[in-house]
Amino acid sequence: ASSIDEVMVGVGATGCYVTAAHALLDPGDEVILLEPFYGYHRNVLALMEGVRIRYVPAEPPAWTPDFEALAATFSERTKAVVLNTPGNPSGKVWSRPEMERLLRLAERHDAYVLTDEIYEYMTYDGREHRSFGALPDAYERTVTISGFSKTFNMTGWRLGYAVGPAPIIEAMGLVNDLNYICAPAPLQHGVAEALPMDASYYENLQRDYARRRRLLCEALEDAGFEFARPEGAYYVFAGFEELAGEREGFVDGQAASDTLIHEAGVAAIPGASFFEEPERGRYYLRFCFAKEIPVLRQACEQLRSAFA
Repeated sequence: ASSIDEVMVGVGATGCYVTAAHALLDPGDEVILLEPFYGYHRNVLALMEGVRIRYVPAEPPAWTPDFEALAATFSERTKAVVLNTPGNPSGKVWSRPEMERLLRLAERHDAYVLTDEIYEYMTYDGREHRSFGALPDAYERTVTISGFSKTFNMTGWRLGYAVGPAPIIEAMGLVNDLNYICAPAPLQHGVAEALPMDASYYENLQRDYARRRRLLCEALEDAGFEFARPEGAYYVFAGFEELAGEREGFVDGQAASDTLIHEAGVAAIPGASFFEEPERGRYYLRFCFAKEIPVLRQACEQLRSAFA
């Protein structure tokens, strides 16, 4: 952003996403979502009368985008694509070449890209988060959305922001005012105190989450789950199709979630929540490792005791 006219402070990243959707979309427009998707990204659009959602599957286990399917999904009605990187639940971090391919498609069809970058400081194994709007020629068709709750460990503080071309931000500001008036001023002052922290804070954050990722991934591997280690964010999207053939209680995600709670005292989200067709997520669970180390260690031991 080159001026304050290109920045909007909102009620969380989700509030900014709601605001962007209502500012940009009209009845008859189509929006492309990449599977597995974050549920709020779909549900916000589903509440908008006349807006059609088009779904594009990614390829497990690393959840790489299927660009042939993506290109075929664009149409003359495509208004926007939602890009979540690092991804929830997939943990996918988009590379620059992948983003450039998406940009070419968006340019060809004159579509916007709405990004959700809330996990931007949580990447692993030397990967770097890249912001789509920073690509050459991308800014004018991008609304970049992020927030502070994940970075500063204060998820109850609903404070986020959107960055984009001034005319779009102006329209979003009107919607934001009608929906929320404004983000709570005390929260804005609180976050302003946190923003000047130096690079060591973000380095420690990344290192601490990498440690948590290792603990959970090792326990899930021991318990028989199948997955690619997440490249970013703080979730493991784990498959259990082999377990389903070996153990009772794993016929689908809901049954597996119930089994984990009863036998290991560990909760996970059924994978069907992240797909248009529930069957595509039947043999997946989303685990979260954003927990205190002692709690996470205990959960890992309980997983091993119950299933390893």
